Amino acid sequence: MTYNSVLLQFGSEGIMQLLPIVLIVVVFYFFIIRPQQKKAKDAKKFREAIGKGDKVVTIGGLHGKVVDVKDQYFVITIANGVDVRVQKSAVSPELSQGTGESELQQKS
Repeated sequence: MTYNSVLLQFGSEGIMQLLPIVLIVVVFYFFIIRPQQKKAKDAKKFREAIGKGDKVVTIGGLHGKVVDVKDQYFVITIANGVDVRVQKSAVSPELSQGTGESELQQKS
């Protein structure tokens, strides 16, 4: 059996059988994988941009102000005299958006 005879046997029926699988892979890529990669990239960029004085919220729900930035973690103040070390990955970009002073002043 030669290569050409295998291709002829496979024919257009084989291509039509593979088409749904290829379409499913394309849909998964564009609707699941690609948005997740973009979200992870944005979260990493957000965490790298955090500096001293920024207000953050951790994924555990702790609200605090960054007082020190290290390679792997932040030191945040959650109350007067209470400093906590948290991993950079524990800071939630979604929850930390909008924790600035301007919003607090508008509510008062």
